[in-house]
Amino acid sequence: MNKVRLIECVPNFSEGRDMEKIRQITDEIESVEGVMLLDVDPGKDTNRTVVTFVGEPEAVCEAAFRAVRKASHILDMSKHTGAHPRMGATDVCPLVPVSGVTMEEAAEYARGLARRIGEELSLPVYCYESAAFEEKRRNLANIRAGEYEGLKKKLEDPAWKPDFGPARFDAGSGAVIVGARDFLVAFNVNLNTTSVRRANSIAFDVRERGREKREGNPITGKVVKDEEGNPVMIPGTLKAVKAIGWYIPEYGFAQISMNLTNIGVTPVHIAFDEVCRKAEARGVRVTGSELVGLIPLNAMLDAGRYFLHRQQRSAGVSDEELIKTAVRSMGLSELKPFNPEEKIIEYILRDKSKKKLVDMSLASFVWETSADSPAPGGGSVAAAMGALGAALGTMVANLSGHKRGWDDRWEEFAAWAEQGVIMQKRLLQLVDEDTEAYNNILKAFELPKKTDEEKTTRSAAVEAATLQASLVPLTVMKESLKVFDLLKEMTEKGNPNSVTDGAVGVLAVRACIRGAFLNVKINVKGLKDREKAAGLVAEAQVIDDAASILENEIIARVSLQLAI
Repeated sequence: MNKVRLIECVPNFSEGRDMEKIRQITDEIESVEGVMLLDVDPGKDTNRTVVTFVGEPEAVCEAAFRAVRKASHILDMSKHTGAHPRMGATDVCPLVPVSGVTMEEAAEYARGLARRIGEELSLPVYCYESAAFEEKRRNLANIRAGEYEGLKKKLEDPAWKPDFGPARFDAGSGAVIVGARDFLVAFNVNLNTTSVRRANSIAFDVRERGREKREGNPITGKVVKDEEGNPVMIPGTLKAVKAIGWYIPEYGFAQISMNLTNIGVTPVHIAFDEVCRKAEARGVRVTGSELVGLIPLNAMLDAGRYFLHRQQRSAGVSDEELIKTAVRSMGLSELKPFNPEEKIIEYILRDKSKKKLVDMSLASFVWETSADSPAPGGGSVAAAMGALGAALGTMVANLSGHKRGWDDRWEEFAAWAEQGVIMQKRLLQLVDEDTEAYNNILKAFELPKKTDEEKTTRSAAVEAATLQASLVPLTVMKESLKVFDLLKEMTEKGNPNSVTDGAVGVLAVRACIRGAFLNVKINVKGLKDREKAAGLVAEAQVIDDAASILENEIIARVSLQLAI
C-alpha cells in the first residue's frame, strides 16, 4: 500500500478585518480538489489572517498559488496597518511536511511555488527556512526586516534581489515569502498589563535571539558591537523561540507573541511556564494564552502530563482529560473557548464518517455485538475485555498514588498508570482491527473469479486477508500478556483496598487471551499455508501457557489476602 503524501500550508494574509475578502481567498483554496481547509484564524488588531490547509503536495501548491493570486488582486498593502510585522498581501506561505514527504522534498515544492508566483504574478518572492538559497535568508526576520514600508529600498539593494520575480516594488501586493519548515506553533501569552515596553522586555528575556548587549544602562546604554559591526546579543532562555511584545486594543492588554519553531526543543508548556517566570520577575502576571492556528495532539498531551506531574499527580488518564488539564493550566480559553475538534490537527484530519466500535457507548457496543451479523464478534469482545483488564490495573495505580500516607510514592504509581493507559489504547485499537480484518476476508471472497488471472488474484487476496485475521487475535494475546506485569505489581504493592479490582483485571485479561487464542485457531483453519498456520498456533500456545501460570499465581496470592 502506498503511503499517503501530505503537506500542510499555513499562509498568512495581511487582512484580518474584512471577512468577505478573507472568504474570497479561502474560496480559492477550497476550489482545489484534494485539499482540506482546516482553520481560518483572523485577528482584527494584527489585521492578519492565518489559514491552514492540507493535502497532497501538488494540490496544496495549486491551492496556495490561487490564494496568493486572489490576495494580490483584492488586498491593498498601501492602506494596510496592523500590529504584526508584514511585507506583503500574502506575507508568508510556508509548506510543512506532514506524511510521506521529506523536508528536502517540501523545500523543492516551495521553490517551485515561489517560481510560479514570481513568473506568473510578477511579484518579488523570497525563499526562507529550508527552501532558502542562502544562509542569511533562512531566518524570516532577516527577510522581513524593514517590513512593507522599507521594501522599496530593499528591492533596490542587489544583496536583497528576490529569489524569483522582478526586483520591482508593487505598492498593492508588496512581496511574498515562501518557504518550507517544520511544524510551527503560533502561541500568544496574555499579560495583565497594557505596556508594550514591559511585554517586549519579557519577550527579549525568553526568545532565543535575546536582546542587544549595551554598555552601562541595559536600556539606554550604547549598543555593543562585534568586530564586523554587528550588535552583540545576549541570548534568551528558550531555544527555537521567536517572540515580540505587543498591545491588542481588541483585548485591552498586551501579549507575548511567540513562534515556537521546534516544539521538540521547546514545547508549548515550557514556553508558557518560562514566560510566567520572567513576567513575575518584572512585576507582571500572566492571565492566560491564545493558540493561533493548529497544534499537534502530542503537544497538548505532553502539556497535560507536565502540569499533572507538577501537581505530583498521575498522568495515567484519558487524552480528553490531559487536554482539559493543558487548557486549564495555560488559560487557553481565556479569550474564546478552546475546541479540541477545531484546534488539534489530528482531530480535524480524522475520518469522522467512519464508524468505530470504540466510539460507541457500552450499551451500543453490546447491542451491536448481539445483532445478526458475525462482526463484531468474539475477537473484538476479547480485545475489549483485555482493555478493561488494563483499565482496572490503571485505576488501582491511580488510586494508590492518592492514598493517604503514600505521597512519596506518587511517581512510582504514576509511571505504572501511564503504562496502563498505553496498554488500554493499543487493545482498544485492536477491538476495531479485529472486525476490520474479518470484513476484509468477506471483501476478498467478493472479488471476481471468472478468468484464471482473476482466480489467482482472488485466491491470493483471500489468503492474505485470512493471515491478517489470524495475526490480529495473536497480537491481542501478545499485548494482553503485558498487562499481567501491571496487575501483578498492583495486586502486590498497590492500594490494598483495591486488590480485588486488580484480581478482576487478571480474570478479564485471562479471558481475553483465551478468547483470542480460540480466534487464532479458527482463523488459521482457512490458511492454505499449513506450516504458517501451525507456527501461529504454536506461538499462541506459548502465550496462553504463560498467561495461565500468571493468572494462577496472582489469584492464589489474592485469595490468601482475602482469607477470613
